[in-house]
Amino acid sequence: MLSGAWHFYRISRVFLRHNLDEFVATLHIGRPLTAMLRLVPRRWRSHHDEPRGVRLRLALEELGPVFIKFGQLLSTRPDLVPEDIHRELVKLQDDVPPFAGIEARAIIEKAYGDSLEDHFSHFETESTASASVAQVHFARLLDGSEVVVKVIRPGIESIIKRDIELLKMLADLAERYWSQAHRLKPREIVDDYERTIHDELDLMREAANASQLKINFEGSDLIHVPAVHWDHCRRNVMVMERIYGIPIRDIEAIKAAGIDLRKLAHDGVEIFFTQAFRDGFFHADMHPGNIFVSESGQYRAIDFGIMGTLGDADKRYLAENLLGFFNRDYHAVADAHIRAGWVPSDTRAEEFEGAIRTVCEPIFAKPISEISFGTLLIDLFRIARRFQMPVQPQLVLLQKTLLNIEGLGRQLYADLDLWETAKPFLERWMSEQIGPRAAIRAIRRELPNLATMAPELPTLAHQMLYRLKNDELILRTRDQEIAALRDQLDSSARQTRRLVAGLGLIMLALVLAPAGLPQDASLVSWLLGFGGLVLIGMNWLGKG
Repeated sequence: MLSGAWHFYRISRVFLRHNLDEFVATLHIGRPLTAMLRLVPRRWRSHHDEPRGVRLRLALEELGPVFIKFGQLLSTRPDLVPEDIHRELVKLQDDVPPFAGIEARAIIEKAYGDSLEDHFSHFETESTASASVAQVHFARLLDGSEVVVKVIRPGIESIIKRDIELLKMLADLAERYWSQAHRLKPREIVDDYERTIHDELDLMREAANASQLKINFEGSDLIHVPAVHWDHCRRNVMVMERIYGIPIRDIEAIKAAGIDLRKLAHDGVEIFFTQAFRDGFFHADMHPGNIFVSESGQYRAIDFGIMGTLGDADKRYLAENLLGFFNRDYHAVADAHIRAGWVPSDTRAEEFEGAIRTVCEPIFAKPISEISFGTLLIDLFRIARRFQMPVQPQLVLLQKTLLNIEGLGRQLYADLDLWETAKPFLERWMSEQIGPRAAIRAIRRELPNLATMAPELPTLAHQMLYRLKNDELILRTRDQEIAALRDQLDSSARQTRRLVAGLGLIMLALVLAPAGLPQDASLVSWLLGFGGLVLIGMNWLGKG
């Protein structure tokens, strides 16, 4: 209790020193406290002439690692955070002094249960990078493999627990006294942050993320993902392949290596869209500090603690949104939002469309090289917020990543046309998801399940008909309802027969489909398959 009170006092003192009592006033939390704070002499404060965003950033940096990371999380929500504050929050640096190498050795040996020398022929005691949660050391395995060893910072879990409890208390106060809390949902933000930072504490999870990403891009010329040495990984220790390359922020060195900057920028865009739409699994922390470039111009990524995922429905609706933007079809954008459930179903599409057009048309009047696609998405989210769009965590991560990729691409090549790469990619992806080929792929994918279910369908249909016939599913209904149900029964029976027949035709067609059959047989198989699809399609269309 006393510890919590002292911690709260320390935070209050930091806020006071950085002249941040205005945030208390803005949030309407304790107006008497605000009045008292204004009586404190300005000479007791620092940076009082700096903009509020600068003062907030400096205060968070002074408060330490957990608050820095929380500020970084808020920097991913430009749709909610004022622009001036957002500009400063993105500058937050997660660099903290390293802990002693001898402590790192002790942590590793405790995790392994034996000596460091049983695993490594060489271990650099001095860390090469240090952050709030972990630090990294270079090492060499007994087989000669060059690796990096990531070690969780000692005592960080108790610090995180203490600071998160305080953040929760502040969030609860905000929800009680702040009129805009229903929109920002501070408690949800803190809870999301708690999940994120606890995920970062589990290095086995990060290793699994890296392994999956490596599998997704196996053999790719676009990006190399370091291999995980699983035998040497634990929850608080991770060992990965050491990669070599030019830091992507060192543009002069990249030029000196003769790498095509335009191609490099467009490759970054392709990597992003491939991760998001092909795999539905993307690196969500692709800032310049986590990206290197090989001498051949191949991307090399590190730090896989934060990954984003997209389901099939999200991918489709997102693609529809993006293509709608590309084509300036704002009705399609509004319709996709409503069908996806991103805005309430009773939202007037025409009103939403008009709001989108009002924001987007001035943007499209600029030269293509000056249009920020990431900023366009932010503006869209701000519009959607007015229409009660709830927070979509997967879209927030996607937006943040797109902003990083776009900003990085424009640093490499100022005239980057993000749409030049993105639009054909999305059009190709959509064509693969919709149409006859997509339907055939879906049927082939589901064929084992359908084949298992098909023999049971007649029995299930008979049972259902028997139950309905004997009024086992109907109690105390009116005569008209009974008649309607009988009609529905007849329709269901016809649909069941069509479904069974359609599946039978499709399975027969697939049996006849293997290559090498005479042309006539191949034609027959296609006709059978088409007939099956027609029958199933009639069910989907609700034809009685």
